Amino acid sequence: MTEPSTQAPELVVERRINALPPTVFSFFTDADRWLLWQGEEAEIDPRPGGVFRMNVREGNVASGRFVAVEPYHRIAFTWGWETPGNPVPPGSSTVDITLRPDGAATVLTLTHRGLPLELFQSHGIGWNHYLDRLVVRAEGGDPGPDEGAEE
Repeated sequence: MTEPSTQAPELVVERRINALPPTVFSFFTDADRWLLWQGEEAEIDPRPGGVFRMNVREGNVASGRFVAVEPYHRIAFTWGWETPGNPVPPGSSTVDITLRPDGAATVLTLTHRGLPLELFQSHGIGWNHYLDRLVVRAEGGDPGPDEGAEE
């Protein structure tokens, strides 16, 4: 008899952004640009094995390592929370982002793998919130202050 899985299915969030892939890619590889749509502080070294660490909001720090960096096409990093006892510790899940050109726009697909079932929904709400902010910023707008995702 097999044990039931405690892992959620893949979380997939997609957005069409009216900006070219190099522009969208830059929001994942430059800490200053990343902070324009998500986070309060960030350390980002976008190369395989490089550090990914970000204070998302109010001391909630996510961290991991970059796994893949393929300019203008794909970026992947491990993800987890530094909060002691969190069921998603640093590096325990993976975020994989692909960028596909679509005319003068980009289709971004974010796939988050390895989340425990109990955090699948909250991560889905969070990624939807932050990718909405990224769309506004990458298209040249200002998403305003981050009030956090509403659950």
